[in-house]
Amino acid sequence: MALNASRNVVKKVLAVETAEGAGARVRRSIGSTNLRNLTPFLMLDHFHVSEGAGFPDHPHRGQATVTYMLEGSSRHEDSAGHAGTIETGGVQWMCAGKGIIHAEMPVQGKGVPEPRGLQLWVDLPKEFKMVEPSYQELGPESIPSTHPEGKDGISIKVISGKSHGVESPVRPLGGCWFFHVTMKNAGATMFQDIPAGWTAFVYIWKGGVSVGESGPVNDAFHTLVLSNNDGEAGVQLTAASDDTQFVLIAGEPLDQTVFQYGPFVMTNQEEIQKTLMDYRTGRNGFEKAHTWKSKIGNM
Repeated sequence: MALNASRNVVKKVLAVETAEGAGARVRRSIGSTNLRNLTPFLMLDHFHVSEGAGFPDHPHRGQATVTYMLEGSSRHEDSAGHAGTIETGGVQWMCAGKGIIHAEMPVQGKGVPEPRGLQLWVDLPKEFKMVEPSYQELGPESIPSTHPEGKDGISIKVISGKSHGVESPVRPLGGCWFFHVTMKNAGATMFQDIPAGWTAFVYIWKGGVSVGESGPVNDAFHTLVLSNNDGEAGVQLTAASDDTQFVLIAGEPLDQTVFQYGPFVMTNQEEIQKTLMDYRTGRNGFEKAHTWKSKIGNM
């Protein structure tokens, strides 16, 4: 097999729009019945939040949540006293660790675009599930970019990981690379290295993409799970239409069981039962579970 042999599509899932939260609309692929297990990834939502909708106060334990804004902006606030706004093109990488309560609410107003973005849940390695919560946030100007074919062709925003000599400052717990790729012209093509053995997928929201040497065109709102064979050094991606946009995301698979109960992600039933007890009794990360209320989620 050639040194730069490309991965190919082994599964294709259409993300159908459904209701979620308080009046939000999401297209979910990973985490749906059609794509339940894709370690280390737990969920991928492409969300659209209309006026009056949002994601008010709710808890997390045991995962990282990555929120990347495609349009508009979103405010966030949590029980540890952290608050801010994710602007268009900005990212928040939150490690929930042992527990946190937070709210995510859109910024709405006259002439302001309705918030649209991606939220990815990444399972934490079991040794990090009970760490203190932490954040890594980058505004759009702080996310590095690379242009492998020159400024007029392909733009890759390196949200985490490494691409064509450019590395993101984000340091996830567990391996995870996250790239936002824009291909200005149909026929533009690139090859992205991916670490051997890592799980990888593409999610398209604009235009169309073919994968590999001569793969078929895949349209918007599809998640493409990529093969993971010996000798496949990365993936070749080609735009089928002008202004094609997608994310390419790869992660180190975890050799552990996923035991999930809503926003709590542990490795067995006993840990989930302990998490529910911690939440009910307000301890081990949930000390403010019954006393804290966000300002943005209760306006």
